[in-house]
Amino acid sequence: MPGTTRPHRSDGAETRARLKSAAQRLFATRGIDGVTVRDLIAAARQRNNASLSYYFGSKEELARELIIDGARILDARRREMLGALEDADREPTVREILEVLSVPVVELSADPAQASYLQMIANLELNDRAFVRETLGDTWNHGYRRCVEYLLLLIADVPRPILEQRISLVVIYLNAAGAARERSLASPGGSRLWSAPYAMSNVLDTIQGMLEAPPSEQTRAAAGESARDGGGRPADAI
Repeated sequence: MPGTTRPHRSDGAETRARLKSAAQRLFATRGIDGVTVRDLIAAARQRNNASLSYYFGSKEELARELIIDGARILDARRREMLGALEDADREPTVREILEVLSVPVVELSADPAQASYLQMIANLELNDRAFVRETLGDTWNHGYRRCVEYLLLLIADVPRPILEQRISLVVIYLNAAGAARERSLASPGGSRLWSAPYAMSNVLDTIQGMLEAPPSEQTRAAAGESARDGGGRPADAI
């Protein structure tokens, strides 16, 4: 289970910030197992080799704090956007729900303190998914789960188990696209792929198409009874 972050003095705020910034960059490219405590200390320009242990306990607990930092921001913003939609006293559209999922991700990348968060999450989701799931639990994905509930309600023409898998694939796609965009923003000159004024709107077009496209006969046949009776596994909570 996640441990508790050690208490810290106010004059240690800069040290903590440096360690977290360095760790996010390193975890984004090398994962947790590929980074040593020595690597983190050097990247944060710390002289005291015990500083990471003092402030965070271990590199795993530092990684947990980083994951939760971004997840907390995403969840709060998604709840805020959903609240605004629900105050309109009408059923939201699929596009609006997809904006609730994606806009906070784009906004997060604009925060200098979270500039490599999506790259880190994409790496950890690929190489240490269980660690991410254990860290987040059911605490920091309430907004995401509400979006999933809306999508399952609004896209009624796609059999539920197929739609649930598509939602999981869409989240993987959104995380990967966000990570690619982050890398582009951090590179000199950026990229034509992401500099186009329609770039993010087009990403949403592709996501909506993935969700709403009629399943092929091959997919329906492979899904069998589960596609006809609505059975299936819930989408992954991310």
